[in-house]
Amino acid sequence: MKLLKLLVAGLVAAFALTALTACSAEKLDASSYAQIIDVRTLDEWNSGHLEGAIRMGIADVDFADQLSMLDPSRDYYVYCRSGNRAGQAIDLMRDAGFTGQLINGGSVSNASKQLDLEVTTN
Repeated sequence: MKLLKLLVAGLVAAFALTALTACSAEKLDASSYAQIIDVRTLDEWNSGHLEGAIRMGIADVDFADQLSMLDPSRDYYVYCRSGNRAGQAIDLMRDAGFTGQLINGGSVSNASKQLDLEVTTN
């Protein structure tokens, strides 16, 4: 039983490390992405989003339809409140055949720092 717990703890730690490196503070060039996508709710979007981003809420009933409007061969930067929904959106994008680079920007503040973009409410 201890071995099983240790194995599970190791897997959780490995997953957490992978998720955190996807949300690193390394500076990226916003212009290198076809689109910056905010996958949060409309209320979250209205409270502040990255300048130039589009909102494609992962919980929206038409999320898959919105994805079909994007070029699956291009690179996209995806963010949310913590990185969780962005990761889920990226999984859905890959499942839908997206082949470009898909970056999980994590939170709004992390994405703002990483892309050097202002948070706006306009």
